[in-house]
Amino acid sequence: MDPISLDKALSSFTDLWSPRIVTAVNDYDVRVAKVEGEHVWHVHDHTDEFFLVVDGELHIALREAAGERTVVLPKGSVFTVPRGTEHRPAAPTGASILLFEPTGTLTVGDRHDEIPEHVDTTTGHALH
Repeated sequence: MDPISLDKALSSFTDLWSPRIVTAVNDYDVRVAKVEGEHVWHVHDHTDEFFLVVDGELHIALREAAGERTVVLPKGSVFTVPRGTEHRPAAPTGASILLFEPTGTLTVGDRHDEIPEHVDTTTGHALH
């Protein structure tokens, strides 16, 4: 196994909201994605979802018991959405992110709103 450059991995594709699997750790995928605009409101019933902002700024809207709020993540920030929490990632000006979640986890979760055309429903694509 050779080291993987996140910059090279991110420059190898242009699709938005369509993560690429860069490596695996135990039963988890490490995925990178380019994002811009809004994703879809969704929930992962059985797993947390980890975000690391590699470049740009990511907003994650959350619907929690106390109400709705948005977490703003600048470059270099991490945030974990707890399992069962309805959320919608967005990047008004574009961002590159790294995700850490169990292999086979759908990008739109277990429950979701109607999926817009610009959002790829996938468990991650192989990195070429």
